[in-house]
Amino acid sequence: MRFWPQIREQWPLLTLSVLTLLADVGLRVLEPWPLKVLVDYVLVPKQSSDHWLDLDPVWLLTATAMSVILIASLRAIATYWNTVSLAIVGSRVMTQVRDQLYGHLQQLSLRYHSQARSGDLIVRVSSDASRLQEILLTAALPLMVSLLSLTGMVGVMAWLDLKLTLLSLLTFPVFWFAATRLSHRIRQVSLRQRQQEGQVASTAAESLGAIKLIQSLSLEEPFAHLFSQQNQKSLTESIETKRLAAHLERTVDVIIAVGTALVMGYGAKLVIADALTPGDVIIFLTYLRNAYKPIQNFAKYTGRLAKAAASGERILNVLAEVPGVQDRPDAIAAPRLQGGVEFKAVHFQYQPGLHTLKGLSFKAAPGQKIALVGPSGSGKSTLMSLILRLYDPSQGQIRIDGQDICRYRLHSLRSQISVVLQESLLFAATIRENIAYGISGCSQADIEAAARLADAHEFITALPEGYDTVVGEQGSTLSGGQRQRIAIARAAIRQTPILILDEPTSGLDNVSEQRILQALDQLSRNRTTFLITHDLHLAISADQILYLDQGQIIEQGTHAELLQKNGSYATLFQIQSALQPNLTYAC
Repeated sequence: MRFWPQIREQWPLLTLSVLTLLADVGLRVLEPWPLKVLVDYVLVPKQSSDHWLDLDPVWLLTATAMSVILIASLRAIATYWNTVSLAIVGSRVMTQVRDQLYGHLQQLSLRYHSQARSGDLIVRVSSDASRLQEILLTAALPLMVSLLSLTGMVGVMAWLDLKLTLLSLLTFPVFWFAATRLSHRIRQVSLRQRQQEGQVASTAAESLGAIKLIQSLSLEEPFAHLFSQQNQKSLTESIETKRLAAHLERTVDVIIAVGTALVMGYGAKLVIADALTPGDVIIFLTYLRNAYKPIQNFAKYTGRLAKAAASGERILNVLAEVPGVQDRPDAIAAPRLQGGVEFKAVHFQYQPGLHTLKGLSFKAAPGQKIALVGPSGSGKSTLMSLILRLYDPSQGQIRIDGQDICRYRLHSLRSQISVVLQESLLFAATIRENIAYGISGCSQADIEAAARLADAHEFITALPEGYDTVVGEQGSTLSGGQRQRIAIARAAIRQTPILILDEPTSGLDNVSEQRILQALDQLSRNRTTFLITHDLHLAISADQILYLDQGQIIEQGTHAELLQKNGSYATLFQIQSALQPNLTYAC
């Protein structure tokens, strides 16, 4: 069982739950016996063949009534502790499962996340895990109690009269056939419904995440139509699940009626023949009613259990995914890196047969600035993803300070690399938290120093709450330049030997761009810096320029050397210079 390690940790509560469950079952078996005593020894004593209870009827009636209250009270206590202990176990286990699921999703490679839909993954983490916990209390527990009670009751019924017991059990095979046939269909429909709900969530997450673009392009109606279609499909599957469950419930009702009629008829015949007392028949009918409860509950909860099974299957499918990039068994913690980076005949492909990088080889000395230029889709960002080990090469080797980066544990490697992306994402938290995320023991002075280096301190202190200002999701309450400067401060506070800048000034106005460039110039000092850019003017001061095209380095050298070669780099630089004749850059 996949979740057994988490369940095993809760053995004290599980022991309490089992003991109270057994007590509950035993009290259920005792429940109808006061009624037998009442009928056979108080209401119709002359028909009773056993006069061992030669007691005053008033006293016997009082004792019977008190026993009913006592049994009900003890059963209420047992049921309470059984429910509470199991609820605590379920909550704890599902909390751990959700943590494990979320942590596992964090470890899965970008290859997996690029193919999965984020909304569907959110449904698995939140809704599917919650559904498993809910079903444990609303369906699994009642079914467990009912099945154990059924076992005890059938044993007592067989002790009272074997023939009548066998007669009452004649309808069970009919139920089993109906339940098996319909429950399989219910489970299939429930799985389709959960998948459809994941698609609904994915569409909602995708459209709400791009609401600015959708409103700008007047795409509200097409997306609303798409969402409505998927929502309608989910509704159709939900109705089908409920229809099948209702069909099973009504079938069970008819089966129960047939079984009850058989027991009533044959039981009355035995009473007339003095083979049973009226109280015995009452016990039979009561047990039979309770014995059918598991069947009724199974029919009632089949839809819920099927949905829980579908949710569990979806969770297990994610947990079964093996991270494409993970620590090797012999991986060690990376020492303090100096920043020397080397690619040795590196190949990479996102899909078999489609090579994104083809035999890349180059060296970057510690502290050097390397500019990666070339047309879109040439492999520049992929190259940087390989340094971070977001992917591993298909062939070849990447070394830092002469050591294969696969030797190092992922966290120890990535913690020594800072990144400033084209689209700097901020979290819905304070500016202070956004700058210091992942850095333990950060003081306010450290945060302010990083903000000053990024030329962000001035605008931050001008905000209503200063560093305690909460930014909107993805930093939507700040301008693009402000978000980028906070991202630079976040990179600065890490003080890493390697820095990756991926189009850090794209989309900014000239004033913001100049301020960002000045901040980046400060940030990149004494760090091995990789700059991905389409603007060749930003590459002028680089120690090396790598011109990539179709996954290969076709030109390599300094700015002056590449101009002398008069190749692709020189041609593109001349075109950009003609379009921007008066533009100067800070770095």
